[in-house]
Amino acid sequence: MTKTLLKALTAASTILAGSAPVMAQDADVPTQLVDVMNKIFGVHPGFRANHAKGVVVEGFFTATPEAAALSKAAIFTGAKIPVTVRFSDATGVPNIPDGDPNANPHGISIKYHLPDGSDTDMVTNSLHFFPVGTGEDFVALLTAVSQSPKDAPHPTPLEQFASTHPSVPLAFGSTHTPDSFADEEYFGVNAFVFVNKDGARQAVRYQVVPEKTVHLDPAEAAAKAPDFLVDELPNRLKNGPVSFHLKAQLAAPEDQTKDGSKPWPDDRKIVDLGVLTIDKAVPDSLEAQKKLLFLPTSLTDGIEESDDPVIDTRGAAYAVSFGRRSAP
Repeated sequence: MTKTLLKALTAASTILAGSAPVMAQDADVPTQLVDVMNKIFGVHPGFRANHAKGVVVEGFFTATPEAAALSKAAIFTGAKIPVTVRFSDATGVPNIPDGDPNANPHGISIKYHLPDGSDTDMVTNSLHFFPVGTGEDFVALLTAVSQSPKDAPHPTPLEQFASTHPSVPLAFGSTHTPDSFADEEYFGVNAFVFVNKDGARQAVRYQVVPEKTVHLDPAEAAAKAPDFLVDELPNRLKNGPVSFHLKAQLAAPEDQTKDGSKPWPDDRKIVDLGVLTIDKAVPDSLEAQKKLLFLPTSLTDGIEESDDPVIDTRGAAYAVSFGRRSAP
């Protein structure tokens, strides 16, 4: 694990931890995840346990014919599908500086509003792949972070965990601070299965690719204003829309789909599914995002879960977090 990465992760373990409750060890895994995030980041009423800071925008998605050939999902018909999109910083700290290394990975969550009145969601972030393969290991990773403050003796619990899980430093080492939420690549760390009108099935992992990718070095990021990302995007939209290409990396028959910490080979085919156009900032983003819940398990006909158990774990953890932040 690099010293820079270790510094960022151990710093997270001391952020407002003193105000958080003790994790309930006998709780289910999704509840344990939210508990340990609250322990690390503190409890902030009305805010998410992770990715607490963000900005909400709106736009539409238009699919390619290639998408319709892969999936019968309503979002891939080629019609203009309205979307609500939330970009976010990592951690459960609502006022984390956007240039802080702990704000990586950044996220984009997309809610597609379908013609029949239902919604379907995609939840992606700038990790190229997930640091661990199971919900239990994610609890163990976050617990190790919480037990590894800056003054902890070496090897710290985090260092010990990373030594037996090499995907952890590799995953977190794949992230950077962008100059704009609009200039970052985002990845679906779990596999999903497309089903087309003929019943053919294809495992995929999503990619949300900008027109250009611009990353800052750590010194540049540290010199930025605390809210430079959440402020920049609404200002950029005043001058015109922002667009991304939604893409799918296609699994080969021999590729596993149950472990998001193991990326597929780079030579796997990537298909352009369509263009995501963002053209409007939501006037009161803070209030809007408090009411929004994006679930990787909120799927529509033509898109199914793979055998990756983390999908259900994430969905349940988001629901636990939503219940807590929505409580009076």
